[in-house]
Amino acid sequence: MAVLRLLSAGAAQAVCEQVIAGLRRDGHEVEAAYGAVGAMKARMVGGEPTDVIILSAQLIQDLVSGGMVAVSSVTDIGKVGTGVAVRAGTPLPEVRTREALRGNILAASVIVCPDPATATAGKIVMKLMERLGVASQVEDRMQFFPNGNAAMNWLAASSGNFELGITQNTEILPIEGVTYVGALPDEFQMKTVYTAGLAARAAQPELAREFVRRLTAAEFRPSLRVAGYEIDN
Repeated sequence: MAVLRLLSAGAAQAVCEQVIAGLRRDGHEVEAAYGAVGAMKARMVGGEPTDVIILSAQLIQDLVSGGMVAVSSVTDIGKVGTGVAVRAGTPLPEVRTREALRGNILAASVIVCPDPATATAGKIVMKLMERLGVASQVEDRMQFFPNGNAAMNWLAASSGNFELGITQNTEILPIEGVTYVGALPDEFQMKTVYTAGLAARAAQPELAREFVRRLTAAEFRPSLRVAGYEIDN
């Protein structure tokens, strides 16, 4: 049986799994891997068989320029902001202003986020710490994970006090056991557009096109919004 192979940013995991469930109900096989965008791009560049890849828009364009993704297939999914989470059942810190966010970051016992070496959200978090002037003060309390999903699952299973998670909204909202506190203040937002593309040498191009069609279809937009995507129309 033909197998669709997907590499995806962790920010798209929840919505991709919904589409995959539908494809499987229709009798199709799908193999999917999720992680930081840099790691997913490296796997494709390294030769891993891929039919569909979902990354930040810039990294997809890099793959188009390298001849690895078909330019005609490139389709935006939506824009994603960055937010703060705590373990479910714990007090919700104030994060709506620079002063409140700074104070609660400094008060946190642990701050979890994706690894800035490979993940978009991790880079955003580190820039946030620098702009708040707290990077050196919280350095020893930061814990990095391969992606936001892994960070949020750690937070959900933790038992400490005053632990914070910071990652993209789509990696917080679907995770049971964590509570979405709110978005970073506008001055710190660096919203990321996530984009799907078909591998130029996809082994299953028709099934890959069907996957992207379902993911970006008008009838699926409510699911994207619930998952944390901002969509223009």
